[in-house]
Amino acid sequence: MWFALQLYRRLIDLQIRAQLQYRAAFFLEIVATVVTIFSFFGALVLVFQRFGSLGGWRLGEIAFLWGMVELSFGLMDMIFSGFDPADFGQQVRRGSFDQLLLRPASITLQVLGSKFVLRRLGRIIQGIVIFGLALYLADIQWSWAKLVYLPLVIASLICFFGGLFIVGATITFWTVESIEVINIFTYGGSELMAYPMHIYPDWLRRLFTYIIPAALLNYYPALFFLDKADPFRLPGFVPFLAPLVGPALLALALAFWRYGINHYQSTGS
Repeated sequence: MWFALQLYRRLIDLQIRAQLQYRAAFFLEIVATVVTIFSFFGALVLVFQRFGSLGGWRLGEIAFLWGMVELSFGLMDMIFSGFDPADFGQQVRRGSFDQLLLRPASITLQVLGSKFVLRRLGRIIQGIVIFGLALYLADIQWSWAKLVYLPLVIASLICFFGGLFIVGATITFWTVESIEVINIFTYGGSELMAYPMHIYPDWLRRLFTYIIPAALLNYYPALFFLDKADPFRLPGFVPFLAPLVGPALLALALAFWRYGINHYQSTGS
């Protein structure tokens, strides 16, 4: 375990040093990311100035959902970049993944440490700012239970999105190229989770509650933090399932990943 942690630390250190060689370009890219994403949130603010609420949720409450998703997805995208299906599929196609199989180290650890994209800080900063705005506007009644539960929810969201990345990367063992349907559940899912679930059609809400349990990781915990009633009247323990659902999906994704490695056949490139 200690060797694995030391290896991961060294891999990440190399990634950070390489990315900071061109510091001006690095910081400009972060600024551009922040400005781009804030433009989308700015458009949402204008909508609220006109209509006042969305599905009965005010701006601060929407910002709470948005901030949690952006912060969690940004952290995940930084940590799990090595499993990004688009980039990983290119490694499989080129045959460079085969090189990892020859090294005397955990394949999972090598892929995890192969990319650590610092420019994702732009999305993380944006998530922090919007979440701070939510705390200012939403007037949340904090308790010790909420303070303890909040980091657990964010960690579970990271596990959830990271698990989806791993599933998408594993599928490329058979498809070689990444498939766009994974983007629907990762990037598209993060956009969907930024708004309250009750504004969506029933089939979409059920899909992202019972099949892809995204609602259990953001919307229902938000009901607890914001002291809002559940419009679907699910059992009272549902808002507290996030710490189980996120790690469980990550564990299933890793099991699928190991299955994919055991059945991997080189592309011959």
